Amino acid sequence: MTGISVPAGEAVHATAIAVGQTGLLFLGPSGSGKSTTAFACLCEAQALGWNSALIADDRTLLTVQAGRCIASCPDSIRGLLELRGTGVVTARHIDRAVLHAAVLLTEPSAGTRVPEENETFSCGGASIPLMRLWHDGAALPLARLRTRRPGLFFEPAWYPQGNLPVF
Repeated sequence: MTGISVPAGEAVHATAIAVGQTGLLFLGPSGSGKSTTAFACLCEAQALGWNSALIADDRTLLTVQAGRCIASCPDSIRGLLELRGTGVVTARHIDRAVLHAAVLLTEPSAGTRVPEENETFSCGGASIPLMRLWHDGAALPLARLRTRRPGLFFEPAWYPQGNLPVF
């Protein structure tokens, strides 16, 4: 098993969003598409009628509470999302959320074609699954993540579209 580990209580270069009850942290070097992919996931969730929001873009504060990794945003950039070529936009946002998975954006290559199984992202000892996703401009990144880990997203059987309604 391999993974990424960061200390709690520090800001990391990452973008965090919440889709329904699921917190996602997008990781990668500058220019790798963290903001763009997170924005595409937010738009995809909205199109499905799912509740979704930005937590933080570019700098995400990570803390651990009750053994769970919590993402929040520095006040100076709260609600702001940078979309390269478009500029800084205001997005629907929430103050903080529990993270359930980290997504490492990678360049398409033969070596990254089949991601390793059981990778983890650890923040101050709290571990969550780490998924790899090619940043190749493919449509529907949220669908790709849901396909990779179907149990990650809360989908109650009683709701006809398969997820929580937007309130």
